[in-house]
Amino acid sequence: MSQADEDYVYDEESGEWMAASELAAKQAAVANADTVEVRDAVGNLLADGDQVTLIKDLDVKGAGQTLKRGTLIKSIRLTGDAQEIDCKFDGIKGLVLRAEFVRKR
Repeated sequence: MSQADEDYVYDEESGEWMAASELAAKQAAVANADTVEVRDAVGNLLADGDQVTLIKDLDVKGAGQTLKRGTLIKSIRLTGDAQEIDCKFDGIKGLVLRAEFVRKR
């Protein structure tokens, strides 16, 4: 398809008309820039829903509880921060762990 045959769309951000393929490429580049890579203690890439294991004992502030090394945490969620993951664990609400203290299972 030549440039003359291509559909043009209005880009709200720049206020200009541009080829649909150019706009799609621009939006894909922005989406890739927004994603944050979260890596565990040994460098494995973490994703939403992964299971992780603790690599050291952690005192949980406010809960009066210690999570022991080897504890399995199921179904993590990424927070958008490269070092924090949101977790659910029995008896602890709103548990946020640093990625440096977990290993992907």
